[in-house]
Amino acid sequence: MLASPPSDHATPDKAALHLDLNGWEGPLDLLLDLARRQKVDLRTISILDLVDQYLAYIDRAGMMRLELAADYLVMAAWLAYLKSLLLLPHDPLVEPSPEELALRLQLRLQRLAAMRESGARLMARDRLGRDVFARGAPEGLRVDKRHRWTCEWFDLVAAYGQVKARSQPVVHMVRERPVMTLESALARVSALLGVALDWLDLRAFLPARSEAGFADPQLRRSALASSFVAALELAKQGKAEMRQAEPFAPLMLRAAR
Repeated sequence: MLASPPSDHATPDKAALHLDLNGWEGPLDLLLDLARRQKVDLRTISILDLVDQYLAYIDRAGMMRLELAADYLVMAAWLAYLKSLLLLPHDPLVEPSPEELALRLQLRLQRLAAMRESGARLMARDRLGRDVFARGAPEGLRVDKRHRWTCEWFDLVAAYGQVKARSQPVVHMVRERPVMTLESALARVSALLGVALDWLDLRAFLPARSEAGFADPQLRRSALASSFVAALELAKQGKAEMRQAEPFAPLMLRAAR
């Protein structure tokens, strides 16, 4: 707060404006303190009483060098202007209205009071290193590494290859075998039946060994099986006749008559 005015023995040039800034940081803070002295809600304070309190405070400091506190004088002039607007009849052509100016002042005081309260709550919290202390950092643990196995690069790659081979899906490849298809045998037996005039052994319808590939015993067995099935199919269709004298005797075949 402002110190008391200096005594009469003090020379004017040595007089100065002494401020105690413990809680005041300008004219708006001074207005907030004066408004709180009315002991009413900031939304219902009397602007006229507030102006009178501020002007009386400035009058008490009149003997001091107020040029050091120009902001206080500017606020006093503005408040005196606001008071005159509130007391005199309102001119509808003047904007903004005195009531609006008074409302703006009340809103600024409410905002300042809210900021000061928030700052006070923030500063009242516990501080790290003064009120509360962090847990000490744990000491590092020594780690001893011991190798139980050692191997060369080739051994590592070989082991990986074995594991990879076991995990690969198994694919079975069927080797192509020389066989005579049923369609080929059916066409061959049908063609030879049209030429044969009497009974012929089924083996007579097989390809000669001199033909390409038919010297292979596996291919000849496949040709015999396919020719037998072709003979049965032709007999079923009524195009051929079959007979056999006894079990395991040669199978005779001729065209149907």
